[in-house]
Amino acid sequence: MKDLKTKYMGIEINNPIILGASNMTADLDNLKKAEEIGIGAIVYKSLFEEQIQLERFQLDEKLTEFDDIYAEMITMHPHIEHAGPDEHLLNIRKIKENLSVPLIASLNAVNNEIWIKYAGLLSETGVDGIELNFYQTPVDFDRDAKNVEDEQINIVREIRKNITIPVSVKLGPDYSNILNFIKKLDETGVDAFVLFNSFFQPDINVTSEKHVNSFKLSNKGDYRKSLRYAGLLFGNIKADICSSHGIFTGADVIKLILAGASCVQVVSTLYLNGLKQIKNIKKELAEWMESKNYNGIDEFRGKLSKKNIKDDPFVYERAQYVDLLMNSEEIFKGN
Repeated sequence: MKDLKTKYMGIEINNPIILGASNMTADLDNLKKAEEIGIGAIVYKSLFEEQIQLERFQLDEKLTEFDDIYAEMITMHPHIEHAGPDEHLLNIRKIKENLSVPLIASLNAVNNEIWIKYAGLLSETGVDGIELNFYQTPVDFDRDAKNVEDEQINIVREIRKNITIPVSVKLGPDYSNILNFIKKLDETGVDAFVLFNSFFQPDINVTSEKHVNSFKLSNKGDYRKSLRYAGLLFGNIKADICSSHGIFTGADVIKLILAGASCVQVVSTLYLNGLKQIKNIKKELAEWMESKNYNGIDEFRGKLSKKNIKDDPFVYERAQYVDLLMNSEEIFKGN
């Protein structure tokens, strides 16, 4: 039997398949099934700053609801159902107590105070690590890239000062120079990077002439940007690399490990194919390793990274192929 063990955030996991943060990870029965099938680790669904702020708003509203009523009040302690962050913290503690595989919390905040406070509270639940979701949607014309990046780097520094468990940073792809940004984050002591986050994109209904909510699962092959940066980063940073977005099969996982990733996060393929897909991916990976005479993940991790390839050292840097552009009619001939 091939050894599928790898390390993520400095934590040894039984295989490189991680169940990424989603509503799927909020259900203990689902997570127990994933554990039985053989998932390597689990990222619990994200705690969003909106949940925290909504709870504060509801509490303020309840506390002031009867400000002008004084006679025989029944209680001074309002009841708030489904108290967002408190319920989240209780659930994640319960799930950690019922699982043996590593469990990672996920935090998605905006304000520095919330990042630092809730990273600390999540670390106290017993989780094995915390995933910080960083991104920047450009909506402010007057804010430059350095300001955005410096603020996020400072947030990570403060969090690292206040907690002792491993920290990963999950990034969006739209930073001006993501390699430089990752290098600076790596110097703060981040244990891993997850590449990349998937985001909501607005859409418009042309019949009603209104904006519509549009959430789509990732597509097979969407991992290619992650593959590019795994290949560029391998051997150049201390932190582990975890690839995400559009990873559906064992072959996808193999490609990303060859590029330099230590592990991958999967979500969409499990929504489409069920939790049994975890077993299928592991089987494909083990059979491929057997066919290539690899006994462990580290024997081929980064084999095709920029650091290690000799035949085409510019493959990770190239944006377009001139010969394809100049002869595009040949590509479509006969189609």
